[in-house]
Amino acid sequence: MKKWLKLVLLTLSLISFGSQACDLEGNSGFMPENQLKIPTGLKSLGGINESQFNKVMDKMIKLFSGAVASTGRKFEIDRRWSDATVNAYAEQKTPGVDRIVMFGGLARHPETTEDAMALVACHELGHHLGGAPRKSSSITGALSWASNEGQADYWGTMKCLRRYFEGEDNTLAIKNLKIPDEVQKSCQIIYKNADELAICQRAAMAGLALGKLLNAVVNGKRAVNFNTPDGSVVTKTYDEHPQAQCRLDTFFQASLCDHGFAESVSSTDANTGVCSLHNGDRKGNRPLCWFKPE
Repeated sequence: MKKWLKLVLLTLSLISFGSQACDLEGNSGFMPENQLKIPTGLKSLGGINESQFNKVMDKMIKLFSGAVASTGRKFEIDRRWSDATVNAYAEQKTPGVDRIVMFGGLARHPETTEDAMALVACHELGHHLGGAPRKSSSITGALSWASNEGQADYWGTMKCLRRYFEGEDNTLAIKNLKIPDEVQKSCQIIYKNADELAICQRAAMAGLALGKLLNAVVNGKRAVNFNTPDGSVVTKTYDEHPQAQCRLDTFFQASLCDHGFAESVSSTDANTGVCSLHNGDRKGNRPLCWFKPE
């Protein structure tokens, strides 16, 4: 990112706009609470435009309303293009409704691409449909309705984003992307079909865009990279937002998991419908920097 752009974003982040939580029920936002604001007048900094923003949301509603309806609920997207907030969140405040709230400030961030915006929407839907592990109360231990942050990243990439890309010309979509060797080689091990291979690479690159965005928002001193996975190992599954590198690792491994959308996940069994050592998978498993296998 150019130095002048960093300076503008840093200046914006220091302006007091008042506190706003990531969501209205806990911590189900895409990223931790932050004070960065990118109003509509700063679209020139980069990101995507309103037309692209609405294109993503229209497709999300078209593709996933049925999946939510199968749970007896309704899928809604609250589109707040004019809101400068750099975040997104999921909520179940209205009886019978699974809602995600998407802000224009996040769409206008310089690291946001159309594919990255789709992955954010998939992450938020993942809080509703992603299954176990779910968030638990730090006081009572009771399980929440929401899948935890790492699982929302994982399901959002493995199930949602891959379905979002199905039927598109994915080979063309990645034509001008600079796909790192690590991504190309890893995807080629798992996928032999040309379109599935392209989807794997495309999903990984959407994850990279978000990894860079997350790192920029927290002023991370070390760049995220596919070749430098987070080596930390948790002793207990971590429910909140992992560090940017750990989240990139999750996006990447999810792109390598070949369990399709038709394979349902479970709200109680973290091994159902996903890649895991328990299921004999060697690639595509959730990273140990946030997930503790049972």
